[in-house]
Amino acid sequence: MSDVKIALDIMGGDHGPHVLLSAAEKSLKQLPKLHLTICGHLSEYAHFKNGLDAKTLSRVDFVDCDEVVTMNDKPTTALRKKKQSSMRKVIDLVQSGDAQACVSSGNTGALMAMAFYVLKTLPGISRPALISWLPKGQGKKVLLLDLGASVNCDAEGLFQYAVMGSVLAEQCSHIHSPKVALLNVGEEDIKGNTLVKHADQLLRDCPSVNYIGYVEGDQIFSGDADVVVTDGFTGNIALKSSEGIAKLVISEIKQATTETLFARILSKLALPLLKKLYQRMNPDQYNGASLIGLRGIVVKSHGNASAEACYYAIKQAYEEAENAVPDKIKTKIESVLMEH
Repeated sequence: MSDVKIALDIMGGDHGPHVLLSAAEKSLKQLPKLHLTICGHLSEYAHFKNGLDAKTLSRVDFVDCDEVVTMNDKPTTALRKKKQSSMRKVIDLVQSGDAQACVSSGNTGALMAMAFYVLKTLPGISRPALISWLPKGQGKKVLLLDLGASVNCDAEGLFQYAVMGSVLAEQCSHIHSPKVALLNVGEEDIKGNTLVKHADQLLRDCPSVNYIGYVEGDQIFSGDADVVVTDGFTGNIALKSSEGIAKLVISEIKQATTETLFARILSKLALPLLKKLYQRMNPDQYNGASLIGLRGIVVKSHGNASAEACYYAIKQAYEEAENAVPDKIKTKIESVLMEH
């Protein structure tokens, strides 16, 4: 049983390294094959080391990094001037083969620029894409991409996203022949712009992708699709809008259940149902956007994520590494190119 080696940048989150270290501790306990290389300031590690037994600590390496990529750093500045940063180090470890995947909560633009420069894209992939799981009806999940890695995208790019999303859904959620859809302003063939219509035709001509046609925005969370594909501009707006709605609904439920004595009594009676609903919709378990299409695995955690949410980002990287997702995407892309 070989180790799954993950490099973790602990310096990028909004709440400090202790959040990432708490997530690391839980990950080591929950994932017995996990080996972590933790990158950051050595001064942050003492408490973490004291909380682990000798056997668990033997599965952790520590790398001291003098520099930190801040949220205010421009991607180009971080790429040129922060080569000794914890963010750059975790990506370098993936590139050298000393780690199978890396996780960072830092500056998204800098992470994408560094990963693209250091790891490069797989043959047949023009641009990487950010992809993440979202909840949908009946306790199921859907993959949405791109979430903002490339604001501008052509039809070939959307086609590549569809192939990559299909592979990730199949490998990490074990969905046989995942249903792939394009996000559009309507389901009818006549709807949409030239870009979407061209991508639609490319997917219809590709038998190795289980393409089911167009879906509208509300069907991301309720439709049949396992993978929903769009450009980074639209995908990022869809993601942020859904996050905003989720926060609004949770806030309104909390307010409604405390307004009156009768409401408080009813909320107590409904507590088991509300807990079950929250567990299903809990945003923590959907933390972790993968930058797919690269020659290595890079997972971006939300900067303001809790320790629990960061754990799910590490788990996402672990599952992708265990299933050798980049290799599977490479094989799939090669077979698709041969069909065309």
